[in-house]
Amino acid sequence: MPLAGKVVTGDALFAQRGLCEQITGAGGDYLFIVKGNQPQLQSDIALLFANPPWGEQFAQAEQRGRHGDRREVRTLRSSTALVGYVDWPRMRQVCKMERLVKQKGRQERDVRYAITSLGTGVTADKLLSLVRGHWAIENKLHWVRDVTFGEDQSQIRKGSTPQVMAALRNVVLGILRRAGAKNIAATLRHNGWRQNSRSNPAAFLCYPKRE
Repeated sequence: MPLAGKVVTGDALFAQRGLCEQITGAGGDYLFIVKGNQPQLQSDIALLFANPPWGEQFAQAEQRGRHGDRREVRTLRSSTALVGYVDWPRMRQVCKMERLVKQKGRQERDVRYAITSLGTGVTADKLLSLVRGHWAIENKLHWVRDVTFGEDQSQIRKGSTPQVMAALRNVVLGILRRAGAKNIAATLRHNGWRQNSRSNPAAFLCYPKRE
């Protein structure tokens, strides 16, 4: 796939030197989450944001959201302070993302770190949008396939059958999305309970009405 001018996003699994070199060598850029699989890199980034050098000013972006009584505040701070100090292919910024969720009197805080080959010409607002865009794809596609459709638990592993089943799941997911389904799990249960769903293909497109 041509990578020139593209930004490749991914979770910690993709934070590998060789992959970052391949992406930037092909003219693309990367934005990857950093976790325990790169312990030294994670430690260096965490130390920078916990104890920044004198005079360091982080670029910062914030997004707020609300769904019912659930409130979220997402903050991203970025820095170029580790460029030249950390040996990582084409790294130009590091980031700290913090998500604060308040619901029913409870508060949850989640912190993640990231590296990117995107320079300071890409603002913190843009970096935050890229991170959120990645997790939107993760939640809408991979989470549904892994959890709702039980792909991770599937015992179908021989030959080309796993690829066929994955394609079928994508087709079903696409049909339900186009039909207007917002909650895939609830839609599958709703159609599974319909006695005429097997004899009437159109019933497959039905989804629960909002209360």
